[in-house]
Amino acid sequence: MVGARRWWPGFVVLSAIWGASFALIKVAVTAGVPPVWVALWRSLLGAATLWAILVLRRERVPRERVVWGHSAVVAVLLNTVPFTLFSFGETKVSSVLAGVLNATTPLFTLLFAAATVAEERRPGARRLSGLALGFAGVLTVLGVWRGIGSGELAGGLACLGSACCYGAGFAYLRRFLSGRPHSVTALSAAQITCAAAELAVVAPLGAGAPHWPGAGAAAALLVLGAAGTGFAYVLNLGLVRAAGTAVASAVTYVTPVWSMALGAALLAEPVGWNALVGGAAVIAAVVLTRPARAKAPAESRTEAPEKAGAEAAHG
Repeated sequence: MVGARRWWPGFVVLSAIWGASFALIKVAVTAGVPPVWVALWRSLLGAATLWAILVLRRERVPRERVVWGHSAVVAVLLNTVPFTLFSFGETKVSSVLAGVLNATTPLFTLLFAAATVAEERRPGARRLSGLALGFAGVLTVLGVWRGIGSGELAGGLACLGSACCYGAGFAYLRRFLSGRPHSVTALSAAQITCAAAELAVVAPLGAGAPHWPGAGAAAALLVLGAAGTGFAYVLNLGLVRAAGTAVASAVTYVTPVWSMALGAALLAEPVGWNALVGGAAVIAAVVLTRPARAKAPAESRTEAPEKAGAEAAHG
């Protein structure tokens, strides 16, 4: 119980921050902020937050070209593309639906791991059944039996595309960056900085110059960037160190609950039975697809910090 008291507040706060990301994105795009600019602002603010933490902690910044090269690729897969796709998706669908579809990230991670990691090539019957259940859950969330309009279909596919990018990004990160002798904060700062640089080139070309979206949308972007794309990375590391990767990765199960609750309470978005049932099916699928873990003493205290950053996904 003492250990639980130490980590559960961070668990709740982290799940709330990432669950709230979808409502914050919705506020920004509803105010007229172009999706690519939503992605850029959250990356810029997230990078500034992480660099400030690096300075305060006096942590070493990665200097190796290979680290920055891999970080640029990871940024495309985990930030630049999915941040833009989620923002676009929420111009077509509710933040509730976007939050539920984000929960499919571990399923895509398994698919990419099976294609790139030798020990994952044979996922087994239990994990394959989890993938099938997850697919059924997505169809339930989308409500395919009643037909899907072109706008809603495009938005849903954009959100699924984001989750697919996360899956590919985590597989790439585990293979090329997880073993580096840098802290998660340093690697995250490099990654988000690369994303900000990439989007700084794309955003003006794709959506023109930025404009003042209003105080509400500006506040939403500030929280989305500084908290959801900055501070949350550090909070996730603290959770892994206090409770282990198994507990930290369980945030994936809770974020859809927050996205549903906040979307309904703050944005008056409807939460249909299909979102609840489909979301429960997706979460159950994620549980089924998780690899069986052999018992290892003190795993939660001895995990490499870099491994932690690859276990969580957010909008």
